[in-house]
Amino acid sequence: MSFLTPLLKESQSAFKLINRRNGRILAEQVITAFDSQTRRRGLLGRDSFQPGHALIIAPTNAIHTWFMRFPIDVAFIARDGRVVKVRHQLGPWRMSGALRGYAVIEFPAGTLAAADTIADDDLSLERF
Repeated sequence: MSFLTPLLKESQSAFKLINRRNGRILAEQVITAFDSQTRRRGLLGRDSFQPGHALIIAPTNAIHTWFMRFPIDVAFIARDGRVVKVRHQLGPWRMSGALRGYAVIEFPAGTLAAADTIADDDLSLERF
């Protein structure tokens, strides 16, 4: 079973994203980008990203922040929900990737440090 299975089965439901190691909530509103158009757009065109939000982009193992207007935190995720790499405060005009990644989760800058989220943590999606 994939980390993303709950989102795929119940796409209309509200989910929160949790770090299973420490029980901290990373996001209370999860946005998805699973098709070609939404993956290409991502957070482009926004002036900010609200605390408590996360954008899951899949499938992908790399992102860019060209034309973005603010820094973000990024977690590269394996199919099972394990964090394979984190990037803190990734600024505009940057690229990042992880060979073992299956999905990317983008957060407002500072989210991953505040939630003590590191590589090898397991994340889960839980319905509200």
